[in-house]
Amino acid sequence: MKDAAFYSREYNNRELVPDHARWVDHWERDSERARATMTSHLEQRYGDSPGETMDIFPARKGDGSCMMFIHGGYWRSRDKRDFSFLAPAWVDAGVSLAVVNYGLCPQVTVEEIVRQMLRAGRWLWLHAEDYGMDEDRLYVSGHSAGGHLTAMMMAAVWPAFDRRLPKDLFKGGLAISGIYDMRPMVQVDWLNGDLRLDEEAAIRVSPVFIPAATRAPLMTCVGGDESSEFRRQNALLGERWRGAFAGDIPMPGTHHFSVIDGLANPSSALFSGARRLMKLDR
Repeated sequence: MKDAAFYSREYNNRELVPDHARWVDHWERDSERARATMTSHLEQRYGDSPGETMDIFPARKGDGSCMMFIHGGYWRSRDKRDFSFLAPAWVDAGVSLAVVNYGLCPQVTVEEIVRQMLRAGRWLWLHAEDYGMDEDRLYVSGHSAGGHLTAMMMAAVWPAFDRRLPKDLFKGGLAISGIYDMRPMVQVDWLNGDLRLDEEAAIRVSPVFIPAATRAPLMTCVGGDESSEFRRQNALLGERWRGAFAGDIPMPGTHHFSVIDGLANPSSALFSGARRLMKLDR
């Protein structure tokens, strides 16, 4: 393990990308346009606490496939509404998109956010047909903190959570720019004041210390211009989850904020990789 100053620097994406606000502005602007112009079911409640809602953008064509997308923000910021901009490209490709919210630290713990994502996955499986989706064609993806939560969903033993659920509730996962060994977060002062992790709690919510629950494929991606720590974390998950690992998607020339635009761009390697994961490239 490196020292606290190293981790503080490597995980501070706002400092590493000085014009990060430009990207966030574009997410918000394009997301507002998507919600205003697309068919959607907003604020669908999957649990009882205030943050437990999702926005569903149903596809009118296609094979019933659905991608559940989990936003980032270091488990303490951002909102699903910032990521509606992903919907147009996926709905055009015949895939429904479900963008989920969750409670934010420090009001909740990281462990509770993981439990909320379990509830979101269960709700989606139980209600898929109501929205024209196939419960056997559910996939999960996420960016940054959402990449971590994506991996946690692929490690979930679903029948232990609810015996009605299949072992492979999600048929595949795409984890983008995630953190999979959470121990460095303990040393990042500006972050851990909200996360309140100690070493033991960090290990409990680290996908690299939990086996993949099934052989359902997991793909990874990290921006080519991201910090060495994000690139290390990305490689680490692929190494530890060799049995389920379906490959890494290179996104050269992208940083922590710009990489996610690939998921809204049908001509990008990230979009093509996600289609491959969902067996839509055949």
